[in-house]
Amino acid sequence: MASLKRRVYTPEYRVEAARLVIDTGRPVAHIAREIGVGEALLGRWVQKERDRGGGGGGAPLDLDERAELAELRKENAELRLDVAFLGKASAFFAARSQFKSGSS
Repeated sequence: MASLKRRVYTPEYRVEAARLVIDTGRPVAHIAREIGVGEALLGRWVQKERDRGGGGGGAPLDLDERAELAELRKENAELRLDVAFLGKASAFFAARSQFKSGSS
């Protein structure tokens, strides 16, 4: 019987994953599926980030600044997903190209 290795996530990855849920407002289940972690685990990361306050100090933002910040965070999260997808797609096509050139 093979033993399963437990995956270890860096603190930075945990915070980034939690911010993805918080900033985009998308359900934990959707984000968990996209990044390949369990829903319960991601839910704990999100709760921990929310408990921490999820941000730094400084002058409070007015309503317009908050709206802009929320929109920018959402756009940033979407762009990160796009970059991750494109990285996986390029790896797929590189492997496919290598397979075709190696089989000729």
